[in-house]
Amino acid sequence: MSQELSPAVQPRTPHQRPPRQRRATGWWREAVIYQVYVRSFADSDGDGVGDLPGVRQRLPHLRDLGVDAVWLTPFYSSPQADGGYDVADYRSVDPLFGDLTDAVDLLDEAHRLGIRVILDIVPNHTSDQHPWFREALAAPPGHPARDRYHFRPGRGSGGELPPNDWESVFGGPAWTRTADPDGTPGEWYLHLFAPEQPDLNWDSTEVAEEFEAILRFWLDLGVDGFRVDVAHGMVKAPGLPDVGHGRQAELIGTQVLPFFDQDPVHRIHRSWRRLLDSYDGERIGVAEAWAPDAQRLARYVRPDELHQAFNFQFLRCPWDAARMRATIDESLAATGPVGAPTTWVLSNHDVVRHATRYAAEGPGGAERGLRRARAAALLVLALPGSVYLYQGEELGLPEVLDLPDSVRQDPSFFRAEGQDGFRDGCRVPIPWSGRTAPYGFGPGGSWLPQPEDWADLSVEAQSGDPESTLELYRAALALRRESPALGAGGGLEWLDSPAGVLAFRRRSGEAGGVVCVLNTLDRPVDSPVSGHPLISSAPLPPRQPTGGTLRAPAESCVWWAI
Repeated sequence: MSQELSPAVQPRTPHQRPPRQRRATGWWREAVIYQVYVRSFADSDGDGVGDLPGVRQRLPHLRDLGVDAVWLTPFYSSPQADGGYDVADYRSVDPLFGDLTDAVDLLDEAHRLGIRVILDIVPNHTSDQHPWFREALAAPPGHPARDRYHFRPGRGSGGELPPNDWESVFGGPAWTRTADPDGTPGEWYLHLFAPEQPDLNWDSTEVAEEFEAILRFWLDLGVDGFRVDVAHGMVKAPGLPDVGHGRQAELIGTQVLPFFDQDPVHRIHRSWRRLLDSYDGERIGVAEAWAPDAQRLARYVRPDELHQAFNFQFLRCPWDAARMRATIDESLAATGPVGAPTTWVLSNHDVVRHATRYAAEGPGGAERGLRRARAAALLVLALPGSVYLYQGEELGLPEVLDLPDSVRQDPSFFRAEGQDGFRDGCRVPIPWSGRTAPYGFGPGGSWLPQPEDWADLSVEAQSGDPESTLELYRAALALRRESPALGAGGGLEWLDSPAGVLAFRRRSGEAGGVVCVLNTLDRPVDSPVSGHPLISSAPLPPRQPTGGTLRAPAESCVWWAI
C-alpha cells in the first residue's frame, strides 16, 4: 500500500515550488546531470546501505561540483531482487531508503541549492511482489488480471516448453512457468530480466492509465523529470515471434529484436511528452534506449517524444581517436535533424567504470586508465549537448574487480551468459573521508566492501589538491558554465590534427571560442592552435606557448582559449 503524505508534505502547485537559481529555458539541452546510485552514495542511519537522508546531507558536494541536476536510481518499495529495479509500489519509498517525507525533503533541499531532481521510472516490468502480479498468479488462465502481463500457454504436448525462444538479458530463458491455483503446471509469464521482474503488457489500457497516474504523483511533488528504464522494451512484436538463434543479449543495440525497439513504443513516449509539457518548469523525459544505430535512437527524441536519450554508442567507443570522431559525428548528425541535444556518458551503474575499461586497452595498468579517464571527461564536457556523470567518476574511482562471490548481489551474476555478471564492481559505495573503510560513507559498514587503498581517493583527500581528479572536474564544470562556446553553445568545427589526435573548435563568435585537443597517443604531440591553455587533464610543459603550437601531453585533453 502506498505511503501517506503528512499534512506538511503535500503535492505542490506551481506557485509553491522553490525558485530556480539557473536559466530555465532549455536547461536540459546543456545540463550536466549526476547519477546517484542511492544505495551506494551516503548512509545516514548506519545500516550499511545508502538512503535518501544521506543523499540530502551530501547535496553540497554536488553543488560544489557544479552539476545542474541529479538522477536518483529507484528508491521505491521493492524486494530488491535487482537493486530496486523490481518495484512493488511506485508511490512509496522502501524503508531501506527512508519514507516519502525524506523524498520531499530531498527535493526541497536540492531545489534550494539550484539542483533539479530526476527520478528513475521502471515501466517495462514490476516486481513479482507487486499486487497486480500476485493477483494475476492467483487468477485462472484467461482472467482479466493476467492481461496486465504477458501470460502464455507453453509449447509441446503438455505445455512444458516456453512459448518462444526469447532469452533473458540476465541469461537463461525469458519465461517462467507458473502453477495454477490447484497446483498443476500452468501458463508461462515473460520476464526479459530476472524472474522476479515480470514484463508488463503495454497493450493494456489499464497499464497505461496507471503509469500516467504514477508520473503525475511524482510530478505533483515537484520532481523535474524521469529517466525511463528500458524505454525501448515496453512494446513487444505481435504474436511474440521467435528470434531464431541464441546469445540474444549480444544482439541488444545491434538490431531490432521482437522484444526491443519496436515502433509502437513511440506512441507511449509521445503521450508521456504531452503529460510532461502540461507541467511548469520544463520537466523532462530521458530514454534509456538501446537501438541498432544513432538514427533509430534519435527517434526517441523527436520533438514530440522524450527530451534526451543516453548515447550508448559513445560509451561503447574504445580509446581510439578515429573511432571517437566517427561516433561523435554520427551522434550529432542523428540528433541534429530532430532538434534534440546529444548526450555524452562514460559510465553508469550497469557498466565497468571507464577508468578501468580504458586501462584494459593497453599496458600501464591503473595509472594509464586514470589518465585516459581524465582526458575523456574533458572531451565529453567540451562537446555540444548534455553530459551525464556517474557518482565516483569525479574521484577517478576504478572498477572493483576482486569482490568475493559471497557478497555479490547482481542477479546477472547468478545466471549463465547474462549481461556480464559483474555490475557490483561499479556499485561499491563511494569514499567521502577518513583513512579506513567505510570512508565516511556512513556510521556503520557498507553493503559491498570498499578497497583498502581508497583513502587517497576520497572527497576529503582530493578537495583543495589542484592535481586531483575532483578538482579537475570542479574546474572543468565551472569553465563550461562560464563559457558561451561550450554546453549547447556554438557548433563543432573539426581542425586539422595529427593521427591519434582530435582537435575541434567550439565558437562563441566569429573570432572567439574554445579549442579542445585530445591526444590519445602515448607521447606528446604538437598541434597548431593559437591562444592560451584553459585547463588540461595532465600537467603541461612549464612554458606552454601563447600562440602557434600547443604541445598536448601523452594521453591527455587540453582546452585552449582562442
